[in-house]
Amino acid sequence: MKPVHQATELAVSNLDHLGLIAGLVDEIEIVQKINELVGEQPGEIVSPGLAVKAMIINGLGLVSAPLYLFPKFFEGKALEHLMGEGIQASHLNEYRLGRVLDKLYLAGSSQIFTTIAASAAQKFELDTETSHLDSTSFHLHGKYESELPSVSVIEPETALDSEDSEDSESTKPVSSAVPIKITYGYSRDRRPDLKQFILDLICSSDGDVPLFLRVGSGNESDRAIFASICQEFKQQLNLDSLMVADSALYSAPNLEMLTNLRWLTRVPLSIKQAQQLVSQLNEAEFTPSSVSGYSWSEHKSNYGGIEQRWLVVESSLRRDSDRQKLEKKLKKAQAEAENKLQELSKIEFACAADAAAAAHRLSKQLKFYNITQVSSKEITVKTNTNDPNAREKSSSKQRFKVQAKLEPDTGAIAKETKACGRFILATNVLETQQLEPDDMIVKYKEQQSAERGFGFLKDPLFFTDSIFLKSPERIEALALVMGLCLLVYTLGQRLLRHSLQRTNSQLKNQLGKQTNRPTLRWICQIFQSIHLVSLQGIQQISNLTAERMAILNLLPLSCKSYYLLI
Repeated sequence: MKPVHQATELAVSNLDHLGLIAGLVDEIEIVQKINELVGEQPGEIVSPGLAVKAMIINGLGLVSAPLYLFPKFFEGKALEHLMGEGIQASHLNEYRLGRVLDKLYLAGSSQIFTTIAASAAQKFELDTETSHLDSTSFHLHGKYESELPSVSVIEPETALDSEDSEDSESTKPVSSAVPIKITYGYSRDRRPDLKQFILDLICSSDGDVPLFLRVGSGNESDRAIFASICQEFKQQLNLDSLMVADSALYSAPNLEMLTNLRWLTRVPLSIKQAQQLVSQLNEAEFTPSSVSGYSWSEHKSNYGGIEQRWLVVESSLRRDSDRQKLEKKLKKAQAEAENKLQELSKIEFACAADAAAAAHRLSKQLKFYNITQVSSKEITVKTNTNDPNAREKSSSKQRFKVQAKLEPDTGAIAKETKACGRFILATNVLETQQLEPDDMIVKYKEQQSAERGFGFLKDPLFFTDSIFLKSPERIEALALVMGLCLLVYTLGQRLLRHSLQRTNSQLKNQLGKQTNRPTLRWICQIFQSIHLVSLQGIQQISNLTAERMAILNLLPLSCKSYYLLI
């Protein structure tokens, strides 16, 4: 890389792992595509694409620096080297980034992300045979009132050489976009006291790379929206991908919407047919799986009027765990049943029939126990009268109390025991040769692709742990940037691992052990304390050890260029 400026004095700035991130952003061509989709204005020092690049570098900077501290993040860093000649930290101010977020929102966060992800998937030959859909919630602090942003337009004749004077911009309000609602809803973070928004992701099982992103209102239901997301994904990317999702996708209306898609999902055990199946199958009806610890039993179903295959799966590990939970559940149920029967035995009834009826009603309420040997004990109860004209001040009457025993409902317990460790997978791929039972299990277990992505985005080192933006529109645009950070991270990690496998090489992990599957986060840690040194127009990179050089040789040329190796 050519020197970005002529230095007459010694200048040292931090580069660390940020050259890796910048190189990956360049390799994916994020800057160019953002500028094409959003548009550039004459006189802009920092284009929308460059602003997004800066936000991605910030987001993957291994520090928690929210947007209002954004310029602070770049102090002391090799900013011009990473972003281009003339770019200063002051150019990356809150106002500029906010305006870019406005433009991203108005251009459509899902459309922008899908365009970039689809291009990357094609360029890096991503395996899109299987995709995984999931959602999570992000909680926020403060009030979030909708302030529909305006598109900034700078007329050519008023274009300036700098962005110091923002008064030169005229604005055109756009009213077609509908912002999400930052509101209360089901919290995956167990913070129902905080408002939130929903992030839906579709990831490839090949490296957990995200292919589709959608931002939803905080009170949105997965069951209500998942089928529409699958349709939109199919329409935008035109992929014949097997869509894997959790049980939120499985409902009769959703299955009807998915007739043009291949899907694999989990059947909710709240469906009566599913309950009966898992609790009635005998062990002899299961086939051992090639996936260790699993067995399966295949059945046909026409639930919702859609022909499909059901695979009842039994996990030995989960079976043991479920049976331990069932044992505790039975003990608790027994104690509660004994208390209820004891309370019932204290009640006095007017006749034996009433006592027997009460015992019958209680027995129907109990799940794992029955009330048997019901009888009535007749007792005499004395009553007093306050009538001064009565000849006798006291009298007696007959009352009845329940006498019964509590016995386990062996049938109900046996069904519950059989169901332990079992769940049902469903697919509309009817030909077994196209999707073997063992493959169904493997692909569903890969559902962790999206879950790992959410775990990455919620990590304390990522900048989403505190979101200070105050409008739903900018929150939605920031979620797009979050998704792009995940795209850069997962593609970079995948590229590195593929290079290691291709060259039959290994690197040391955090424990000092050799591995061909290092995390990109660990690689970023290895690259700390690397500096760009400039003296009299000559630039050099300090602290490029043999280990760091070996890693750079496994990555694209765009990464190596930031460390002056080409």
